[in-house]
Amino acid sequence: MSDTSQILPETGRGTASEAGGGGGSPPAGTFAATPLHQPAAGPPPRAGEDLTAAPLDVLADFPAIPSGWAYLDTAATSQKPRPVIDAITRGYGETYATVHRGVYQRSADMTLAFEAARERVARFIGAKPQEVIFTRGATEGINLVAQCWAATNLKPGDRILLSMLEHHSNIVPWQMVAERTGAQIDVVPLTGDHRIDLDAMAAMLTEQHKLVALAHVSNVVGSVLDAKRAVELAHAVGAKILLDGCQAVPRLPVNVADLGCDFYVFSGHKLYGPTGIGVLWGRYDLLDAMPPYQGGGSMIDRVTFAKTTYAPPPGRFEAGTPHIVGVVGLHAAIDYVDGIGLDRIHAHETALVTQARDALSQINSVRLFGPDDSAGIVSFAVEGVHPHDVATILDEGNVAIRAGHHCAQPLMDSLGVPATARASFGVYNGAGDIAALVKGIERVTRIFG
Repeated sequence: MSDTSQILPETGRGTASEAGGGGGSPPAGTFAATPLHQPAAGPPPRAGEDLTAAPLDVLADFPAIPSGWAYLDTAATSQKPRPVIDAITRGYGETYATVHRGVYQRSADMTLAFEAARERVARFIGAKPQEVIFTRGATEGINLVAQCWAATNLKPGDRILLSMLEHHSNIVPWQMVAERTGAQIDVVPLTGDHRIDLDAMAAMLTEQHKLVALAHVSNVVGSVLDAKRAVELAHAVGAKILLDGCQAVPRLPVNVADLGCDFYVFSGHKLYGPTGIGVLWGRYDLLDAMPPYQGGGSMIDRVTFAKTTYAPPPGRFEAGTPHIVGVVGLHAAIDYVDGIGLDRIHAHETALVTQARDALSQINSVRLFGPDDSAGIVSFAVEGVHPHDVATILDEGNVAIRAGHHCAQPLMDSLGVPATARASFGVYNGAGDIAALVKGIERVTRIFG
């Protein structure tokens, strides 16, 4: 038996009954436990320091970023800090066991840690634990809502409202549901600086609209949705609203209760956590009325060949053995981000965006997309140069950016370009990375000039 004294205090150690004994998942919130890692406190403040203005200095926490490499692709996936790597390593190398099934102590301890992570996610986004569903990622969360809520509630004549800047994962699932149910899809246009046009949305919404699905922050241009207004507009016509928070949660404080939305999704790997883990939050009354997404172990109450009854949420939507260590890693990532503070992160990335846009705007052949106050993301094009060539030349100078349509082909069509180059920032970036980016773009213009 491994020593679990560092995982849980003696008073919180699990029992066989708490572990589930091989039956259905226990309700979230049943367990109170400490995590499988020590939360990171973040860089200590200096005396008199304005925490929202001071640049972050946490690059040393990220072992996969070597000296001299400017990683500017955080919107695709974030690099991982040491506390997350350590939590995952311990999860597999020292404390691993299944959850919700074992009657032995280590399984009970891991179950406690798994449910503690659910509680941590809930606190992070202002939710209740029983409303937090672990998924493989945001894409699966959207598909779950599409298949379990939309497909069972929509009918011919109903309408779904999306926006022009959505990621394919917030378009294709709704198209699939529309084909299945006979519902129709409408698309909100953008403002001149590439924000979702909420005035146009207000004019478009009717009582036939039953669902609205929008990005909280655009993955391409970084524009931030006025989410509370969008929620109010949707609810005014009786529509439910889902927000894609993949780019928002790592950068902005999010409180789903304050926003008032009906569903919210995000992925772990953009939040400095592991891949293969994400979160769907939904209002409990909606979740409780939804049928299961998949059938299998853990999501059941009682199985006979005559009839199966299902567990309440969230277990109803978590069939099979979950990504246990991914959940542990997500917990560590949230602790890391909170240890720094989302206000500090947002201020840091805002300063980087301003520096990058100011510098790039001085290069005549560069066209910038998105608003000046975009959240951590700068998309651009160099006149006469394909973004793939831009990215290749930058890579030769140890600058990593994203080039392509960014899984947002309708937005590319709207912008009138086949692709863009995109620099996106994280807590580990600094002014030196922007200098390297600008130097690389200047080299691009010389080569193609």
